[in-house]
Amino acid sequence: MTAGPFDHILNWRLLAGSHAFPGPDGGTCINEAAIVAAGLPYKAITATEDCPPCFSRPLAAYALGLNDAMPDAERPRLMAFVLRLSGSADSEAVEAERTEFLALESVRRILPALLDLAGLPALAARCEIATVAADAMAAARTAESQGAVLAQAASHRRAWLQGARLAAVSRTATAAAKAFDDPRCAAEVAEGAAPFAGGIWPIAVAILDEALAIGRRAPEIDLVQAGRRLDAARAGATV
Repeated sequence: MTAGPFDHILNWRLLAGSHAFPGPDGGTCINEAAIVAAGLPYKAITATEDCPPCFSRPLAAYALGLNDAMPDAERPRLMAFVLRLSGSADSEAVEAERTEFLALESVRRILPALLDLAGLPALAARCEIATVAADAMAAARTAESQGAVLAQAASHRRAWLQGARLAAVSRTATAAAKAFDDPRCAAEVAEGAAPFAGGIWPIAVAILDEALAIGRRAPEIDLVQAGRRLDAARAGATV
């Protein structure tokens, strides 16, 4: 069977962290791969601010957070977004809407799984029904404080597993509350829940997909050209 143009992109190897110019096996983070695919001058991305100005800062921050937190087996899910980041930057108002969406959906769709496992179903339900930022943040703050108090109580009882879950609730809820100001913290919500609850990474990737539908869409990048650029980078040639 003849390889399709998207196979060149799917075969790129995503790695956690920033890397030198990609070698024969590929080897970049999601934002670096997006730079190569778009035909922009390659640069290492150590923080969202390193991304080209045409990249949406909230989307790039969330994608970078997922890239660095995902296990190797899960990270290829992000390759579907390689062609969708360059050109996604939008107005300040739209970027603020994207940031709020990432935070709100992380509270509504990821945090509840961890709360249920920790024995806090009422608080999980409160997160699930939050429809505005204020309600979601209040629920996250409550989870942060309750998780910390209950984790300490569990440790006194030597209930180590329950204590670990509750401590994870507190840490993850802290990230959820911060996510309304820092979209990378929204990725930390997935990172905190994934070791305890199944199916978290597909949900986190779906949230990224939906956030990309807000505001300006990245201009279409020719798959053949993108594949050639990635192949050239993999071979160590100048892109």
